[in-house]
Amino acid sequence: MTPQPHNPMFDRGAFLLGTFASNCSGGMTVTKVPERWDNGWANNLRLARLLDAAGMDFMLPIARWIGYGGETNFHGSVLETVTWATGLLAQTRQLTVFATIHTAANHPVVVAKQLATIDQISRGRIGLNVVAGWNKPEYEALGLTLPDDHETRYAYAQEWFDVVRALWSRTRAFDWNGAYFKLKNVLGDPRPSTPLPILNAAGSSEGRKFAVRNADFLFTPAIDLARSTEEVAALKVQASEGGREVDVLTFAHVVCRPSEQEARGYLDYFGKTNADWGAVDNLIRLQFAHAHSFPHDLLALIRERMAAGHGGYPLTGTPQQVAEGLVALRQAGFRGVALSFVDYAAEFPYFRDTVLPILEEQGVRPIRRLAEAAA
Repeated sequence: MTPQPHNPMFDRGAFLLGTFASNCSGGMTVTKVPERWDNGWANNLRLARLLDAAGMDFMLPIARWIGYGGETNFHGSVLETVTWATGLLAQTRQLTVFATIHTAANHPVVVAKQLATIDQISRGRIGLNVVAGWNKPEYEALGLTLPDDHETRYAYAQEWFDVVRALWSRTRAFDWNGAYFKLKNVLGDPRPSTPLPILNAAGSSEGRKFAVRNADFLFTPAIDLARSTEEVAALKVQASEGGREVDVLTFAHVVCRPSEQEARGYLDYFGKTNADWGAVDNLIRLQFAHAHSFPHDLLALIRERMAAGHGGYPLTGTPQQVAEGLVALRQAGFRGVALSFVDYAAEFPYFRDTVLPILEEQGVRPIRRLAEAAA
């Protein structure tokens, strides 16, 4: 009998590691250095194969529709996430790949069908990252209006997700007469063979209510670990009070070198001397105006982190120091971390060969690499 698909993101106990935003030009680094990440398909496929062979857990994309300007137009080139995920899943064996979906720009009946199709291609390795929306210029680019209040954004997202969930669970055609969607005689066929991991990044109180009600993983930045420890604990309590269990993920930027001096020198080179400060300031301005992804009382303090890694937790130093930073994030209560590098495919092999063995020796990560090496 062929075993039923099962997504390993749901396996309890393992500390999850993946990559973040490799589908976007520049990745998570707002820099002008020539070796900044080229997000073309060939590089993404190369990275996916490296991650798959190393036993990494997931790839998480950002869905963007216009860039942030500056000299590099940071995130001006972005591979669309549903087609990107489909191609990568067809070329890998164990990696989970998320599709990041803006609810306002994608009809739920179409998305439900797309992801059910990818579920078959990948044997259960597709995930869904739900985005309620925050970037006003993107809404304007798409001819849409961004609601001023978070309540309206998340009310729409909730009904959107309720429709998707109904299509994935009901076995007979149904009508839907909601506040935002009027549907007649719809049926989800095929349906996913296994539950998909659902992710949502939320900073506002409304967003976090949505996440703990619907998501398996809540995604939030780690700026100060003492603050994060309290925040993660509170989110888990909030979820348990609603009868659910939600894990919390964060993101971090890696600069790993044989010596701390070398790592910090490279950080200064790409993240300070050659940062695209115009794009950084546009990004911060939009975050202040329309989103609560970062605590507003800390946002002005992390301008340099925005340049180096889009505000991600800094993991800078030797392999031992980077491993210790990941352990500290785990001890703060995070279930896993999405990583970024200046050049993912060029830098990940050193991380794989030096940092992962430390985590494996400490029992933080299981030893589960594929036998064959990646191309």
